[in-house]
Amino acid sequence: MRLSPRDRSTIRETAREVFGDMVRVRVFGSRIDDQARGGDIDLLVESSEILPDRQRKALTFVARLQRRLGDQPFDVLVVDPDTKRQEIHRNALRQGVGI
Repeated sequence: MRLSPRDRSTIRETAREVFGDMVRVRVFGSRIDDQARGGDIDLLVESSEILPDRQRKALTFVARLQRRLGDQPFDVLVVDPDTKRQEIHRNALRQGVGI
């Protein structure tokens, strides 16, 4: 995985600040491939509880990550029990690596 332990910790802590303690975060896409270069940081935030204001929280999450980890591109998916699962969600759940 092409994220440092510090970056993973920052992502995990920031997700809990924004979404609550019950969320899990997975990295998927090119950042889990040690041979790849560049690319955005694809994250799936998963909650077993319904998240009110899911979209606003996702934007807050990205803004905080950019302040803490530098201005780099993040692609964030948020799923909770109310989320209609699409193919991208299924792929992220299947290939994602928990952090």
